[in-house]
Amino acid sequence: MSVFSSQVEDYWRAAFAGGHAHRRGPSLTVSVDEGLDPRFRATLLETDAGAYAALTPELAAALAWPQDAAIDSAGLRRALARADAPLWGADCVFYFAAERQDELARETPAAHVRRLGADDAAAFARFEAEASEHDLDGAAVALDHDAAFGAFADGRLVCAASMYRWDDSALMDLGVLTLGAQRGRGHARAAVRALAGHALRQGGEPQYRCQLDNAASIALAAASGWSLYGRWDCVPAPPRD
Repeated sequence: MSVFSSQVEDYWRAAFAGGHAHRRGPSLTVSVDEGLDPRFRATLLETDAGAYAALTPELAAALAWPQDAAIDSAGLRRALARADAPLWGADCVFYFAAERQDELARETPAAHVRRLGADDAAAFARFEAEASEHDLDGAAVALDHDAAFGAFADGRLVCAASMYRWDDSALMDLGVLTLGAQRGRGHARAAVRALAGHALRQGGEPQYRCQLDNAASIALAAASGWSLYGRWDCVPAPPRD
């Protein structure tokens, strides 16, 4: 029985249900999907229960994948690289286990954390001015997302977390950024939990993603109570002229 909600399982099941079988092994199922999201040439999800990949027909035809080669994620990566279509770089994907969600939805935010709105535009602008461009790009936090929460210290916004709807699903993708001098003080954990609780109360499913090598972000996920669902990767579609 899955430890995750039906919204999580239904989303990912549907993401790989549109094609027909191409290759199947003990740990990986590869399908060809003519209706694959046009942003991608291939997608890959690896979980403890197994791995699933979907390819466009054009990319599947281009793979130099020997018939006797192992059908696993490593073999797929090699075949994609030989076809000059390497995977982009996996994200860890986290959700709150179903058994934790009711408690989180009832949790009162920390006293220094609250929802941000239009009246916070000046404070958010100052926050952005103090953050590096690299951190802003990585966190993708915005005041005009579906919801944003902030942590304040001495009247200043020092941490912001926001979320937006993921692919028109119930999933709500979260980002968070804490100003450098304020890190390590629990601001991000408090803001993320407040935002995730808000998402659950609105009927959404909070989702948290980070790159595999982002140790600080993975540590934040653990400290905030998230559970790892899997690792998601893709081959982006080429840019249009």
